[in-house]
Amino acid sequence: MTDYDLPAAPHERTPLLVRRCLAYVCACLRKAREQFGDSRVRAYVSLPYADTDEGLLTSNVTFCTPLADVRPYIPGLEQVRDAAVAEISAEDCRAWW
Repeated sequence: MTDYDLPAAPHERTPLLVRRCLAYVCACLRKAREQFGDSRVRAYVSLPYADTDEGLLTSNVTFCTPLADVRPYIPGLEQVRDAAVAEISAEDCRAWW
């Protein structure tokens, strides 16, 4: 989904989009911990350009819980160089709660 309610200019859009993503991610991770007792769930946030005529910066958020016998959502996350991707845990969000 492209956030058409945000300004198009990258210097205005990027900080608003990142704040929106972090607020959403932290709210979901907090709820997962409070409601289901799951503190292992992780959020993965990426910031790609939308495949639209405008080519606006947008975001993708995916949630998953790492499991010992399952391949990681993004193997080698630290080696990703062609995208902005963050892995966020409930512990990472504690400063905002």
